[in-house]
Amino acid sequence: MANHSENHSENHSDRPGRASWVVAVRAGITFIVLCGLLYPLLCTGLAQLLMPANANGSLIRDANGEAVGSELIGQKFSNPAFFQGRVSSIDYKAEASGSNNYAPSNPDMLARTEESIAAWRKANPDVPIDRLPIALVTNSGSGLDPHITPASATVQIPRISRLTGIPEDRLQSLVDAHTEGRDLGVFGEPRVNVLKLNMSLQEAVAAQ
Repeated sequence: MANHSENHSENHSDRPGRASWVVAVRAGITFIVLCGLLYPLLCTGLAQLLMPANANGSLIRDANGEAVGSELIGQKFSNPAFFQGRVSSIDYKAEASGSNNYAPSNPDMLARTEESIAAWRKANPDVPIDRLPIALVTNSGSGLDPHITPASATVQIPRISRLTGIPEDRLQSLVDAHTEGRDLGVFGEPRVNVLKLNMSLQEAVAAQ
């Protein structure tokens, strides 16, 4: 009788531990399904329904429907006949977002800025150096800024007009057409998306 009572007591004492283990497994499976499957699917579905362009990377497409870039990530334009964006210490590589974050007195920063100014003078002999916006010779915080200021676009017009044969007033009209205002009329600064502007410039060159 004593042995039977002891065995019964031991079996009974194992049940709380086993029950806790079962509850933990069930909770884990439940949260995996909810947070790892259903929630991402719900968010993805809502994003595709409400803002498909943003959800798919804010891609910019050409006249043939081919994706040529994203309006959120800058690109390097080596051809001087195109509008140039800001300096990028990461060469616009999206997987390496960031900058060196140099202080204004840093020797490497000064050397890079001097090189940028020298390159500007060579490519834009018709524009006085005092008209060069500082944004064209400085890096953005991400190194991926797709925008320049309207002044940074306007100051490049003489060079582009000389290389493409498009009148300066026509180029200024393109810049004005692609100038975006402040968000909600308050936040940020007026800006020009370089890729979109260059796509319109390419169309204008082809139409000559």
